This record gives sequence, structure tokens and C-alpha cells, in this order.
Amino acid sequence: MAMQAARNGYFYVLDRVTGEHLLTSKYADAANWAQEINPKGQLVRNPEKDNTVAGSLVSPDNGGATNWFPPSFSPQTGLFYVVTREIYSMYYLTTKDPRTMVGLGGSEQDNVGSLGTSIVAIDYQTGKIAWKYRFEGNGGGATGLLTTAGSLLFANDGAGSLVAFGLAGNKRPVPLWHAGIGSIDNAPETYTLGGRQYVLVAAEGSVYAFYLQ
Repeated sequence: MAMQAARNGYFYVLDRVTGEHLLTSKYADAANWAQEINPKGQLVRNPEKDNTVAGSLVSPDNGGATNWFPPSFSPQTGLFYVVTREIYSMYYLTTKDPRTMVGLGGSEQDNVGSLGTSIVAIDYQTGKIAWKYRFEGNGGGATGLLTTAGSLLFANDGAGSLVAFGLAGNKRPVPLWHAGIGSIDNAPETYTLGGRQYVLVAAEGSVYAFYLQ
């Protein structure tokens, strides 16, 4: 299978050999730009969410429900984990002149509210949300996630710490450990050397390697 949590707030599962659609589901509660999913698993946009002179309330915003930061999948839990931003913006039509309505021309976006940033765990077989872990503030997790065969999930908490969560099936994760290393620049990575497993992460211009016991 090929699985993707897209910027539009929806989760897709395809047969990676044939390209056959297997599943489409919404993982961002705030996403409101689509009005339905057609039989092919494609989204049908809601025309009422187009830019208007009076303004249209739309989620996700231009930054997406998720973005470049990598998600992670755990075969042990059968869950797909993704960092989710739930931001509402008003989209205004500022001109009707077709000469300027190219790309984002003729429009304006103003952020007006947020449900925050969360880690969302998705059951890839059903598309249902197993749990949601909401960060304090709006920046948590925004550099990506890492899961390990030892049932750990590593994330950036958005407040200068790398956090290790313990995973237990469909239950919400439990924070087990954290390291205050400053503003984190990348998703955690893991490797094994000399029979010891390490987690590697960059922050504040330095690279940190932690080993797992």
C-alpha cells in the first residue's frame, strides 16, 4: 500500500502496485473546503469556500493541515501518525480583474483562529482517528515524527524539547522522556552502530545523538 496524509486534511490509501483507490478519510477535524468524497475517493470541493468579497472561512489555510514534516507508520500498532495543524482563515476576493487574478493575485488570506497543533493517529484499515494528542501552543511537532519497533514515538514539542512517547495500541501516548535542546530543525532519525540504537536530531546549529537503552 501507499499511504499519504495530504495537506488538504484528508488521508489516502492506494494499492501501490495497481494504483487502485482503497480509502479516503478526513483526519483534520477543521477541514471544511470539500463537500463530499466521490466513489473514486476523490474530493469534491465546496464552491461556497471560494474567495468572496465578503470573505469565506476556510480550513486548512495555505500552510496545509500538514506540510513537509514527515509522518510515520508503526507496523506494531497499525497506526499512521501525522502532525496536524488546524487553522481557520478568511479568504477575500480583492479584485475581479482577470489580468491580476493569477496564482494568489486578487485575493487575501487572514488567519482568524486555530484549534492548535496535534499528533493524530490514523487506523490505516478504516481511516478512523484512534487518538489525538494536542500540543500546548501552535508549534508542536512541526518538524516531523519518528516511530520505532520498541513502541516509541519521537516528536518536537514546539517548546525546545525532543520528546519520547510510549505507544500502547490505540491508547493516547504517554510522555516518557524529554531533552531540552532548543529549537529543533529536523525530524528525528534513527540508526544502529555497534549493536546500539541511536536517535539523531539537529537543533540550534548542533547535532544531538541519543542512544536507546
